Amino acid sequence: MNIQKLGLIAGNGRFPFLVLEEAQKKNISVIVAAIREETLDEIEKFAADPQITIHWLGLGELGRLIRLFTRHTVKTALMAGQVKHTHIFSRKGGSAFRTGVILPDLKMIRVFMSLPQRNTEALIGGVVEALEEAGIKLVDSTILLRHLIPDSGVLTQRRPNKEERRDIAYGQTVAREIARLDLGQTVVVKDQAVVAVEAMEGTDETVRRAAGLAGGQRLTVVKASRPKQDMRFDVPTVGLDTLRVMEECSVSALAIDAEKTLILDRDEFLERASGLKVTVVAG
Repeated sequence: MNIQKLGLIAGNGRFPFLVLEEAQKKNISVIVAAIREETLDEIEKFAADPQITIHWLGLGELGRLIRLFTRHTVKTALMAGQVKHTHIFSRKGGSAFRTGVILPDLKMIRVFMSLPQRNTEALIGGVVEALEEAGIKLVDSTILLRHLIPDSGVLTQRRPNKEERRDIAYGQTVAREIARLDLGQTVVVKDQAVVAVEAMEGTDETVRRAAGLAGGQRLTVVKASRPKQDMRFDVPTVGLDTLRVMEECSVSALAIDAEKTLILDRDEFLERASGLKVTVVAG
């Protein structure tokens, strides 16, 4: 796809930074909608590039987002970086839009009220539909980062041992089922038993919770994509932060889905994993 101008909806972490770095290499003009509740302040360093402009928006400002992209004649956009589920849903169990944690504009309220289900996937899907109705096409969020998506195989120096292979096989069955049900994408396994299942807290907190339950024993983490993973949003992602948590929590094996998982800073990630004797498998 030949892209000359791109809209970037930037969530948390390194993902949007890597997109911008690749856009600079390819001389692509980028209009960035940085989410105030999520995006790292360091993204402002890219504003020194005359081809990149940074605009800060609140999480509920969908109408403003559409007006921003329309004003800058953005026809193609992508989402990079997650939005924490706890920023969308309150800890008391109701939607943050109802409890006032996030103040939505009228456009977002209309999208939210039209949803058949009130889960995160449905909400993001509603946002995507609203953007496309405005003539803004959402594309695969990894379109500039295909080199960071692994093929099938063992990606590190150490191969999984027999126990880890068993835990990976068992964990993949469970992880893919919870991903299908839109409950989460990660499970933590020990001796073919599930120690922890991801819900709204995210992968890192799931691993920490499992470590507390396992009492320092070695663990295997399995991260799965949905059966029909929409690569426009919520792509399974691991990175250096994931690896630091794994080291902290005595994780010896990580399994991810090949061709559907993004490894941020891939070369450094795999080099460090190998140094830690952690095996990483894509399957």
